[in-house]
Amino acid sequence: MSRLKNVSSSRHRVKGRLLTVLFFLTICMIYKLRGNLGLITDKFLHQIDQNTSDGKSYFILQQVYRHGVGENYQHHQVLEVSETVAAQANMLFQMQEAQLMKGSKDEESMWSTNPRYRTNNPFSYKFRISQDDTTVPRMKNREPKYLEFLASDTGRQVTPEWEDEIIRVPNITDIDSVIGLALMSSNAYVGIPHTGDWRNVTQPWDRRETDGFGWDGEGLRGHVFYNKVDDIVVISIKGTSAQGVPGAGDDETTTNDKLNDNLLFSCCCARVSYLWNTVCDCYIKSNTCDESCLEKEIRRKDRYYQAVIDIYTDVILQYPTATVWMTGHSLGGALAALVGRTFGLPVVTFEAPGELLAAKRLHLPFPPGLPQYLDTVWHFGHTADPIFLGTCNGASSSCSIAGYAMETSCHSGQVCIYDVVKDKGWHVNMLNHRIHTVIDQILTEYNKTAECVVPEPCVDCYNWNFWPDRDHKKITTTEISSTTVQHSTSVCIGRNWLGVCTAWATVPDTNAPNETAISYATEQDIEKNTLTKHP
Repeated sequence: MSRLKNVSSSRHRVKGRLLTVLFFLTICMIYKLRGNLGLITDKFLHQIDQNTSDGKSYFILQQVYRHGVGENYQHHQVLEVSETVAAQANMLFQMQEAQLMKGSKDEESMWSTNPRYRTNNPFSYKFRISQDDTTVPRMKNREPKYLEFLASDTGRQVTPEWEDEIIRVPNITDIDSVIGLALMSSNAYVGIPHTGDWRNVTQPWDRRETDGFGWDGEGLRGHVFYNKVDDIVVISIKGTSAQGVPGAGDDETTTNDKLNDNLLFSCCCARVSYLWNTVCDCYIKSNTCDESCLEKEIRRKDRYYQAVIDIYTDVILQYPTATVWMTGHSLGGALAALVGRTFGLPVVTFEAPGELLAAKRLHLPFPPGLPQYLDTVWHFGHTADPIFLGTCNGASSSCSIAGYAMETSCHSGQVCIYDVVKDKGWHVNMLNHRIHTVIDQILTEYNKTAECVVPEPCVDCYNWNFWPDRDHKKITTTEISSTTVQHSTSVCIGRNWLGVCTAWATVPDTNAPNETAISYATEQDIEKNTLTKHP
């Protein structure tokens, strides 16, 4: 019996050792797989944390808007992001990522490569953004039609009513919140399937006429994220698509993006020199531009500003009680800031060009008496991005070579700048403008967010003259000429022997007052007379 017990205990010891060895080998295999597959475990755990409903508030993509511009400016559609649409977007995203892996090293991923924020599908990603409450003055009437009236010549004579209001704003001192908004900005660049149940915001049109519009060619894109628990909406506006300039996605909308960039951020219709093709007909002569013409061009129905206003207008109809925030990268950030300034919304932008000049040309409302350090428009950027700094201009600059007249540097609100030139030894380069460079190499590597401060005093286009109206002189300018009329009298200069005057002479009458005849000539008459004298 004792021998059987010894044999049994020996078998148990051997079995225990085998199980220990197998467990050890399993752990080794897991670590090996983890290293080969790029931190799968961290990625998986993060996705569980981000994509499970644990009772906490989060933002998730709800709608995608596309708005036509140019000839298609009346086209406006919205797509509800259902589970089916998200699944289709997931397949497209995986295909795009696979193509990028095989392509050039200069091409960047459509999403952050940081293990903490990586995902298989940006369209089902859950964003967590903390918030604060603050009191800001806002206009009592913020209806789009009323604000459009205020921008007119008649409306500018009206002083709008303001009131203090407590609103929720994003916590810009929280790293994860700032990164979350940056990821929302990058989400607007991610491609989406062309198929789907698009709803017409405007009147229906023939689908066959939409080729070359929206995702296929021209148009503005906006992604809408909603936090159901806190009733907050974030609208992310897509920025410029152009290879190299923003480093963000495809070049489907390059033509109209460049047109609106040059309209918003140049001094006068991108009139850099006589070699440039202007984007509007407001240039008068050397360093002289028609201001009223510029204002009308920016407000045209087929431009981006009006398109993003239309997107915002439909969003507030869908979410009438929600707090609305705006965000975006590059051109999208500037447009977000303009909309935020128009309606008094909190805005967080990333690498946006200076938009203060455009805001003034649009006559957007600024709260009276509000210190700028209390403004709720925050511009995040860094010192190695020439577009954000407003230094990407001049004949030899990368922007000019690419056909972009980025001449503005002044921002409204506050600026939050990372000094990567000093901290990291970076050099100023247009490729540093890329949104994923900002996320993966700046926002995620600093231990705290950049301090947001009032920008230094700044003046754009100081060497330009802006006329209120190019025809104003033709209406008011006159030439006055005067001619003095003198009175004369006759004097006898010869008489005969009888004393009768036989010779007379005419001499000026010094006792009579002189009269002046005044004639008026318009500028058109003057120009006509000049052309006659000098053919």
